[in-house]
Amino acid sequence: MPDGQTDPTAALRRDLAAAYRLIALMGMDDGIYTHISARLPDGPGGQKRFLLNPYGLRFDEVTAGNLVTVDETGSVIDDPYGAGVNAAGFTIHSAVHMARHDAVCVLHTHTVAGVAVSSVKEGLLSLNQWSAQFHGRIAFHDYEGIALDLAERERIVADLGDRDVMLLRNHGTLLLGRSVAEAVKYAVNLERSCKAQVAALSMGLTPVVLPDDVAEHTARQYARMYDKMELEGAPDPEWTAILRKVETACPGYAG
Repeated sequence: MPDGQTDPTAALRRDLAAAYRLIALMGMDDGIYTHISARLPDGPGGQKRFLLNPYGLRFDEVTAGNLVTVDETGSVIDDPYGAGVNAAGFTIHSAVHMARHDAVCVLHTHTVAGVAVSSVKEGLLSLNQWSAQFHGRIAFHDYEGIALDLAERERIVADLGDRDVMLLRNHGTLLLGRSVAEAVKYAVNLERSCKAQVAALSMGLTPVVLPDDVAEHTARQYARMYDKMELEGAPDPEWTAILRKVETACPGYAG
């Protein structure tokens, strides 16, 4: 790389490492399982390239420098840490990335609240402002066992369609973002929504579900705000604040 120029993927690596660290800080990780992936610019000859965490590292051990570059099959292209990746764990991510070219980041979680809400027939209810963001915008995929079957990828993609949020029934959540920042904000808000629903329904009182028109209005307000940042390049103070939080709690994550 010529002197004076910076790696064009450096910001993406930093953002992805920050996403791993934030998910860990919020207790939304699951040991060494689940993944957050990010699409890199195509390599020579149009090679598809993605960033993924090294196999065996906890989310709180991921740094920008130890992220692994893989192709659409999960085969390793570059591995600074030397541990490879969990190729089977990339099954869902690769399918989504290859079908949804608008998705820079794919984030998958197994949180207690997320799994709980994915395990009930009604799914997420529009009980509050957080959950109203997702009104009419959640896809569902029925559980088929641990996601090792490559044939399941086609069914996941078909069920997802053009939506950015999916409840994997009896399993967890899947979020897509046009940037790492957007995927993380979806994940955090969905987690809050699921926690609030579990808490509200546990009180034994009568839940107040928002009217459809109010929930839809709120969802569109969120969408317009996100579009301004993703399509128009408006500042994203929430993501900047998240990066400050991660830097304070996890100095060195970007190295």
